[in-house]
Amino acid sequence: MAKSAKGTAGTPQILTSSWQTRIDETKYCRIGISRSTPRGQKGFRRYPKLNPGPWFRSIADERQWAKRYEEEILAPLDPQATVDALMTMADGRMPVLLCWEPPEPGDDYCHRGLVAAWLARTLKLTVCELGQEGEGCGHSHPKLPRSLRKVG
Repeated sequence: MAKSAKGTAGTPQILTSSWQTRIDETKYCRIGISRSTPRGQKGFRRYPKLNPGPWFRSIADERQWAKRYEEEILAPLDPQATVDALMTMADGRMPVLLCWEPPEPGDDYCHRGLVAAWLARTLKLTVCELGQEGEGCGHSHPKLPRSLRKVG
């Protein structure tokens, strides 16, 4: 039976981060959702169903980029089955979804913010950036394009 992501409102059940972030692997399970992985790193899992498409660097308009990721990558997935798979992969630890975008808040956005918003919208899960929980979660995730972030 798959483990499920549970928690009280506002408590992260899944986190996101960057391949560059040091992560305590006794508490967290690193799960790659990028098209490639860093050389020399070990001890991570991969969930390629959340990888962006080959077009991800060729679309400059952030709304079009987000729309395409939502339609082509997220829409075909069952959110609960996705979370169940991630929780099973994490084997009792908290899953941390990783990709290449640096973790610092700012104007740089990436698909892990879209995943956080999708899980908030579909399953009411709180998904924050590791170490930046105060910056926002779900629809206010710091890696969402600014034009798509919701305040509050």
